[in-house]
Amino acid sequence: MNVVYYFDELIVSEIKKKNEVALRELYKTHYPMIVNLVRSNNGTEEEAKDVYQEAVIAFYEKVQQQGFVLTCKIKTYLYAVCRRLWLKRLAEKKRYHGNIEETETFLGIEEEMSTIAENENKFASMRESMSGLGEPCRGIIEDFYIHDLSMEAISEKFGYTNADNAKNQKYKCLQRLKKLFFAKYKNEDLS
Repeated sequence: MNVVYYFDELIVSEIKKKNEVALRELYKTHYPMIVNLVRSNNGTEEEAKDVYQEAVIAFYEKVQQQGFVLTCKIKTYLYAVCRRLWLKRLAEKKRYHGNIEETETFLGIEEEMSTIAENENKFASMRESMSGLGEPCRGIIEDFYIHDLSMEAISEKFGYTNADNAKNQKYKCLQRLKKLFFAKYKNEDLS
């Protein structure tokens, strides 16, 4: 099951019509993310602008192709393309010492897009599973893993007699979450 936001569908629809306003909106929306990517990886804002323009042009051309279907968020697509282009430029400038083609970490764009889309689906399934978990389980898991509370603090907050009892409850909650997640994830794989 591919999750694509309404905004993305609207942008793609308008770009297919060669709407320049939609293209400018797309450009403005995701530009800061790419500047951050390039600047935090030995680049300048000018280099980020070049890479981003190249990625947006590639996206525009892809959208114009007959039968184009968006299978992930536009943001995901642009990030993957820009990351790939930036790594290639770093390699050309000898500022990146790996071999992009041979390194498992740097997959081709299509493989990377597939991996990212799969991860997005897993995160969506996990969010749904967490929301279906109910209290006190959701609260215990969030407090421990997200808010970094100790078992003693969780024990006090939820009224358990000691940290060991809270730890046992957390284990049971994790088992329930695991069951919910895999049930949802398997169902999404089948659809």
